[in-house]
Amino acid sequence: MHVFTRHRAASVAAWGEEKLIAAIRRWLGPATPPAPFGIGDDCAVLAGSRRRQLLTVDPVVYGRHFDDTVPPRSVGEKLLKRNLSDIAAMGGRPVAAVVALTLDARVARAWLEAFYRGMAAAAKKYGVAIVGGDVAQADDVFAANLTLLGEATASRVVTRAGARLGDWIYVTGALGGSVATGHHFKFQPRLAEGAWLARQRAVRAMMDVSDGLAKDLRALTPPGAAPAIDAARLPLRGGADWRGALTDGEDYELVFALAQRADREQFARAWRCAFPRTALTNIGRFVAAGAVPAGAIDLADYHGYEHLR
Repeated sequence: MHVFTRHRAASVAAWGEEKLIAAIRRWLGPATPPAPFGIGDDCAVLAGSRRRQLLTVDPVVYGRHFDDTVPPRSVGEKLLKRNLSDIAAMGGRPVAAVVALTLDARVARAWLEAFYRGMAAAAKKYGVAIVGGDVAQADDVFAANLTLLGEATASRVVTRAGARLGDWIYVTGALGGSVATGHHFKFQPRLAEGAWLARQRAVRAMMDVSDGLAKDLRALTPPGAAPAIDAARLPLRGGADWRGALTDGEDYELVFALAQRADREQFARAWRCAFPRTALTNIGRFVAAGAVPAGAIDLADYHGYEHLR
């Protein structure tokens, strides 16, 4: 289904901004509460929280994150879910979101309705209130930016910093081939898994794998260390090879550092009990820089996705 239409009567141009916003409110249905706690005022009103608050923002851009082969409902779901993955990576739970649209007047109303209904379905599933947003016009563009507010579920927030020399490196699920298999819009954000991991004191650092493991793992690596990754241990999605696991990106799995002295067998048993359907794999550990063993992957030779390159 095409984002743009040649027929003005079927486009957002036939409505204008006010009718479009009214339609968005209708399409979202119960996913957006009445104003001032939802769409209708310049600002939404949110209840206070006694836990640490989390804030993230990510877009979907036509021609970059999706094309006409991806159903519009799936695009709307992806917009919310890729933000949810960021919240999951810090052990949080989502609370509320706002959505800013930048779109050409030729965008088809039927496409946009399906997009919002997909987002609303995901919001209902994950307990997110869509409380506002904005609409701006630009030629030859469809982009939607979602800002998501969340809160910590545990006494601490797990960040990318904190890993130490000797710590073990783990990933959830499988990696690679995300676009080829459609995983990049079918994935399920690891919210429950991230919250569980945040409660485990042996988990020292964590992030989600969105730009490719080779790139993302650099942000997790402590000073003076290097990741020693065994290609044979990488959990591969169907049809992917280990190079794809390192560079393809859009996996939306969690990668984390487990303390060197942790009882790994006990940790694995507790994981299997909590998440019997989510694979957990030890792929290596952090060793001293310059001491990566023979046979380990040299991550310097591989790059994930990087904007503006």
